[in-house]
Amino acid sequence: MSEQQPYVKHTIEKGIATIEFFHPAHNSLPGDILAKLANTITEMGQNDEVLVLVVKSGGDRTFCAGASFKELISIENEQEGEKFFSGFANVINAMRKCPKFIIGRVQGKTVGGGVGLTAAMDYTMATKFSAIKLSELNLGIGPFVVGPAVQRKIGASGMSQIAIDANSFYSPEWARDKGLFTKVFETTEELDEEVQALAEQLCGYNPEAVKEMKQMFWRGTEDWDELLKERAKISGRLVLSSFTKEKLKRFK
Repeated sequence: MSEQQPYVKHTIEKGIATIEFFHPAHNSLPGDILAKLANTITEMGQNDEVLVLVVKSGGDRTFCAGASFKELISIENEQEGEKFFSGFANVINAMRKCPKFIIGRVQGKTVGGGVGLTAAMDYTMATKFSAIKLSELNLGIGPFVVGPAVQRKIGASGMSQIAIDANSFYSPEWARDKGLFTKVFETTEELDEEVQALAEQLCGYNPEAVKEMKQMFWRGTEDWDELLKERAKISGRLVLSSFTKEKLKRFK
């Protein structure tokens, strides 16, 4: 598979399903890749061979740069807008409903929707290169779809801080102290060793206990199918505003 072609692929080995996504534009994700990612997470959650999921991205500089700008610029009506912003909503909800623990392996910078993906994982480890930014306000929209997942993880105070300060990258240490990351490592090699060790450890636990714990951790989010859809509608409306259209011209 060519390194420069977008993909979502997975492997299953000794109970560990490793799901990897990639896009040559800094792992910014178009709708078809987000749909494949959501479907793969759902399938692995239902696969009896699988005991734990690891979600990672290809490449070494950026974990996920958020949504595809190319698609964002081409939105022409509210229906297209809602569909576009539902991409990340569907991945977050797939993670939320997955009856198995999901380990996030974050090797580099994470922006916008990528911060939402990171927040929706059950246990996320990163490297010292994994700065985060919620840049949506810069474009005249806001982090509406990913907001609930990010706020659930780092609290209303942390969420509002990075959402308002949309120009700044926040350090991986800040993200760890707020609870988005559990550990931050010096190198990707150390990160991979720890991810593998935790995944193997989780394979030794009772799947029924894991399923019950997962439901316990996500209690209070039962309305997210509807909530994130409503949030996608807000973003879909705002992206058509003259303010945002003007902002997006910079990226053409």
